[in-house]
Amino acid sequence: VQYFPTIGLIALIHGGYSAAQYRRFIRITEQEYSSLPMDVFVQCLVSLILTMYGVVHIAGEFREIRANIQLENKTWETAGNRPSFYIFSHRGRNLSPNY
Repeated sequence: VQYFPTIGLIALIHGGYSAAQYRRFIRITEQEYSSLPMDVFVQCLVSLILTMYGVVHIAGEFREIRANIQLENKTWETAGNRPSFYIFSHRGRNLSPNY
């Protein structure tokens, strides 16, 4: 599993090179381009899936995010309290005569 990302990237680079080579061949022979050959498309798709699978599994096991442990001791009033958003010098001072 640890070699899957490397193998997948190499296969993806090879698939991209094959696609570029096919486009160059089509231009040289002056044929109409419709789509990539199926083998190049399948190679790119399989190598992309292999790379993604390897990257996800190389990181190890995912752990559960348990936010409720941190929030057990907080009330609704303290959960909504964000002192970093307090603004005391705002434009309301200029709009209201009571300030």
